[in-house]
Amino acid sequence: MTLPRGNKHVLVVEDDRTLNRLLLEQLRAMGYAPLGVHTWAEAKATLVSRHPVLAILDVKLPDADGMSCIADLSQECPVIVLTAFGSIKHAVEAMRAGAFEYLAKPVNPSEFELAVKRVLETSTLKRSYEYIRDQLNPAISKIMFGQSPAFKELVRMIELVSPSESTVLIQGESGVGKELVAKSIHQLSRRSAANFVPVDATTLQETLFESELFGHEKGAFTGADRRKEGLIEVAEGGTLFLDEIGELHLNMQGKLLRVLETGEFRRVGGTQSLVGDIRFVAATNRDLRTFIDKGQFRQDLYYRLSAVVIHVPPLRERREDISYLAEAFLENRSFQRGRQKRLSRDAIDALTAYEWPGNIRELRNVVERAILVSGNSDAIHARDLGIVSPAGKFQAHTAFRFDHEPTLEELKRAYIARLVAIHHGHRARIAEILGISERNTYRLLKKYDLDEEAR
Repeated sequence: MTLPRGNKHVLVVEDDRTLNRLLLEQLRAMGYAPLGVHTWAEAKATLVSRHPVLAILDVKLPDADGMSCIADLSQECPVIVLTAFGSIKHAVEAMRAGAFEYLAKPVNPSEFELAVKRVLETSTLKRSYEYIRDQLNPAISKIMFGQSPAFKELVRMIELVSPSESTVLIQGESGVGKELVAKSIHQLSRRSAANFVPVDATTLQETLFESELFGHEKGAFTGADRRKEGLIEVAEGGTLFLDEIGELHLNMQGKLLRVLETGEFRRVGGTQSLVGDIRFVAATNRDLRTFIDKGQFRQDLYYRLSAVVIHVPPLRERREDISYLAEAFLENRSFQRGRQKRLSRDAIDALTAYEWPGNIRELRNVVERAILVSGNSDAIHARDLGIVSPAGKFQAHTAFRFDHEPTLEELKRAYIARLVAIHHGHRARIAEILGISERNTYRLLKKYDLDEEAR
């Protein structure tokens, strides 16, 4: 591993002037820019304007006990401790205080050089790990946090797949966090500095989808008064996420396949072939193999998309994680609403026993509702959750009230609005109850102005 050198500073805090000078000379020979000081006061003054990659600290300083300085210094950089009183006890104390290494005086030059290299290598690896962890956390820890075996396997797959350039197909039920998985893959890839561009195949008509994906030239159709770049161009160098790919029209599937195979595409109304450098990640809550058998999805496109398949487990297969997720949502929303709340034992039991057809999205909505319903109480109880009991009975009866004899349309809207409320906007579940496709459910929701309340 190549170590950072050149103008990288190493701070030496040693009151023995001869040893201080010898250590500075050795560090210069190793390619670093050392800074020598003799007291803790001088060290603190140096840290105001300099940011060393490493500190060499004597535990016996004229103005301080070095052991008490380790904690402060280790906040700035890794620390190697030097002492004339080498012992196991001192080593343990130094490590507990935050030191990376411990060397006894007189310092052997070879041991010193090895210690410096080892500490900086370890520090670099630790920094890399923390970077990866921090990149992963925004997408996973806040919303997909967990300790269950199913969740750990998901994280393992994300970490394995992310560095590659393979197309990824993410499979899972609605609400499990497929887009969050896609974002994590992007953030951990070499493309993380470029754009992550999501495209929802369920909300765009065929002609609009083509224009959004590929862009269009001026005059390509009525209203196209200027050239527009497509999302493929917006995602250049980054990741294009195709959500609910199973809903994509067959005609568009063929055009998408061409992009996947050649990297080339044309804007609507254009004649020039353009090349896109992007990674495709797709997601679906459908069984695409069944769609293939029915002639609703192209087999060749499926094979292109499924180079790597990641299955995101439903929440009911991660019961160990439910209470942790609920607490995380509760902490966030309670803070935003200015009142700290907690989940009672009966609420945790009810959350854990529930089947969660809407998965993490439904859990978030349930917690949000419970915060409101529980009012001024500091505790949220099972009665505040409004979820279906394990026995399958609703905790509240469904009733419709009108001040007039309602029309059939009014009854339809009231019933669908009630389903939206009961199932927290879970569109797939509503479609299942109504016995119609999710696409037709979306149209009904839009017709009755309920689409903003459903997801």
